[in-house]
Amino acid sequence: MTKSENDLVASLAEIDSSFQLSDMQLQQLRIFYENLIKWNEVMNLTTITEENDVYVKHFLDSLSLLKVMTEDDLSGKKLIDVGTGAGFPGLVLAIAFPKLNVTLMDSLNKRIGFLQDTVDKLNVHNVTCIHARAEELARNKQYREKFDLVVSRAVANIATLSEYDLPFVKVGGTFVAYKSEKAEEELKTAGKAIEILGGELTQAEKFTLPGTDYERCLLVIDKRKPTAGKYPRKAGTPSKEPLH
Repeated sequence: MTKSENDLVASLAEIDSSFQLSDMQLQQLRIFYENLIKWNEVMNLTTITEENDVYVKHFLDSLSLLKVMTEDDLSGKKLIDVGTGAGFPGLVLAIAFPKLNVTLMDSLNKRIGFLQDTVDKLNVHNVTCIHARAEELARNKQYREKFDLVVSRAVANIATLSEYDLPFVKVGGTFVAYKSEKAEEELKTAGKAIEILGGELTQAEKFTLPGTDYERCLLVIDKRKPTAGKYPRKAGTPSKEPLH
């Protein structure tokens, strides 16, 4: 095992001592890392390229979902990662939880090309890659309110993210937003938006990513009722005029 892999295993044990990555899963993460660096030379996928940084700030951070959900919670469930970018957290979760059915959605076709190439190299069979905008895909009956779990690790404020993500969550399902320590500030103005969209904040799990001073917060929003058909609004509106 490399130092990065050893550190990942040790740090992951601090998050959830009952969960372990297999040797095959560590090998898949290695392939993911190498392909990320290769593609990053020709397109902008990540500014984080040092091996240990990728393992901590991308891989470990993605797996921090274990702070709020168990492996059993995820088994057999349908997840969509809205605005997945380079596959964080969605593709990492697909590797770690092979019984999880994962859809990776991004608005940039080049990123989807990278993700599909990586999925092919990983030989994983629980991942679908889709090129689409959230505002449009959320209006498609095949995807609207069809997912048990929706995740996003994005810089948009939580009111905007909720409008993009909650329409994908089935009633009884959950939206988890990966946020920084500034999440509490955003929540002060986002409560009404979450309620309008049919959600309810049930947990705000603050923690420091093991082995770092990286402050994180997982916002857990449960879907209580269907999202009104007028949401999400047309492209650009949720970010320019967040619900409040």
